[in-house]
Amino acid sequence: MKKLVVLGAGESGVGAALLGKQEGYSVFVSDKGQISENYKSELNAAEIEWEEKQHTEDRILLADVIMKSPGIPDSAPLVANAVLKGVPVVSEIEFAGKFMQSKSICITGSNGKTTTTMLIYHLLKNAGVDVELAGNVGTSLARQIAEGKSPEWYVIELSSFQLDGMYDFKADIAILLNITPDHLDRYDYKMQNYIESKFRIIQNQTEDDVFIYCQDDEEILKELGRHLLKSNLLPFTQKDILKSGAYATTDEVIINYNDNIMSILSQELSLQGKHNLYNSMAAGIVASVLKIKKKIIRESLTSFKGVEHRLEKVISVKGIEFINDSKATNVNSSWYALECMDKKVIWIAGGVDKGNDYTELMPLAKKKVKALICLGVDNSKLLNSFGGVVPVIKETTSMKEAVQLAYQLGKKHDAVLLSPACASFDLFNSYVDRGDQFKESVRNL
Repeated sequence: MKKLVVLGAGESGVGAALLGKQEGYSVFVSDKGQISENYKSELNAAEIEWEEKQHTEDRILLADVIMKSPGIPDSAPLVANAVLKGVPVVSEIEFAGKFMQSKSICITGSNGKTTTTMLIYHLLKNAGVDVELAGNVGTSLARQIAEGKSPEWYVIELSSFQLDGMYDFKADIAILLNITPDHLDRYDYKMQNYIESKFRIIQNQTEDDVFIYCQDDEEILKELGRHLLKSNLLPFTQKDILKSGAYATTDEVIINYNDNIMSILSQELSLQGKHNLYNSMAAGIVASVLKIKKKIIRESLTSFKGVEHRLEKVISVKGIEFINDSKATNVNSSWYALECMDKKVIWIAGGVDKGNDYTELMPLAKKKVKALICLGVDNSKLLNSFGGVVPVIKETTSMKEAVQLAYQLGKKHDAVLLSPACASFDLFNSYVDRGDQFKESVRNL
């Protein structure tokens, strides 16, 4: 019996364990932290052995295959030892992919992944396509396959960490939205390593497959030149007119696939802002490739409600608008958020720095930010970067205090924007916890 060891007992880990058990593996789950009670009871019900608060290395290294959680870096000694011993270490997507009968639409990029994934899912659902969501959003792919789900299509959001452990998996439709510095602490602070990670989304593609990408992204264009691509290339742009793919003029978006042309007025799109134009174009191309009726594409692109914790309007209090952008865990995401603002901004930022360079935010901060509230255990980098740029800078270590401070500093027609540009793990369990605490504190004002 083949041995599967699962490192990390979160959603992807437990999903992989359940699938492994079903496929006849001997499964052992190991988590260095504490396993939540609901996952423990699931593992017990499936008679899967587990350990918490430790890794029993001797037992783990006896595995035929190791599925590791995306949160565990490749540089972890246990992972390095497994690789040295020749034990394959894979991501949940790679493991689950071996048992998947469905076709896949896979989305990656430093920013906009979740929005684009949800928008494509919304489009396909509206068109009556048999489709499920997986990857970084919702239920893990492995769990869904273990539960016997076999839709025609899976729409899968992939982070660079999930891509790193992917070898044989193939995306039928691959989407690369953008590449800007993120998670460089996991890539030896080398941008090229991170770029190569993102480009794993097109590995194994054949001439029957589709690659949709942003033609305006310099890093993508540079890297494209290093690859021999067999797939059907469909770019999108806001700077050019394309014969194939999608482009934006001053007031409309044009999608052209196989000489089947459709257009939609930009102001009618439910997602506004330059960055969201890209997300809408990528989704529109997918819908055209799948031969969805133009009427449904238009309806879907105008009715989509957006994603929680991504430029989510909470409420206005005494004319001050509160916006939850907790999902902005990197500099580029916060750049997009600030770029969208048409009011004076009280900006709440900070958390765990991932090797951030705040230089690109300086012009926007100077123009739009009237006060910066630093919310983190260590705010030194933010203070040093924006000291001479933003007129008022305050520090705090609780969301309640940050929101109250922002409210005191705000005036009618101002916006309070939570867009941290950092990870959340110093003060919160996740970006979701951070966003939820923000919304609760705002409602309590």
